[in-house]
Amino acid sequence: MTASKPAPSDPASGLTHVNEAGTARMVDVGEKPVTRRTATATVVCRMLPETARQIQLNSLKKGDVLSVARLAAIQAAKRTDELIPLCHSLPLDGVTVDFEWLSNERLKIAVTVSVTARTGVEMEAMVGASIAGLTVYDMCKAIDRTLSLEEVSLAAKTGGTKGDFRR
Repeated sequence: MTASKPAPSDPASGLTHVNEAGTARMVDVGEKPVTRRTATATVVCRMLPETARQIQLNSLKKGDVLSVARLAAIQAAKRTDELIPLCHSLPLDGVTVDFEWLSNERLKIAVTVSVTARTGVEMEAMVGASIAGLTVYDMCKAIDRTLSLEEVSLAAKTGGTKGDFRR
């Protein structure tokens, strides 16, 4: 049995990660200008109020949940090219991770990534936010099986040829 090939891409579709034959490819960004680019992605962790209380009091047996999630987000952003097959390796200028309690059961994590390069850092921000949320889950799963990750999204981006975006 042979695998079927994807249909050729339509150049008007705007898909940049497939060639004319419809096969995956890494985009050549060599001709693009080097510019300052940023991206912010967010994730919301929904949990039991008691779990949130323990995170806020730093009383979980596994340790300081938010500090570990911050480090996980930074590490994940730096390694995005190893996780997402068609992402470029980028020398990140910075990664910041912010936490905001939206309620007694909802924690919002925002990851902002900056780079001076030929391509953007949306994926680095998205991977960082996702891994931060997964780290919160991992550290709390023993006390809260209901903990979930919701609303993973790109909140904003700046720079590049397509311009700025804000959700």
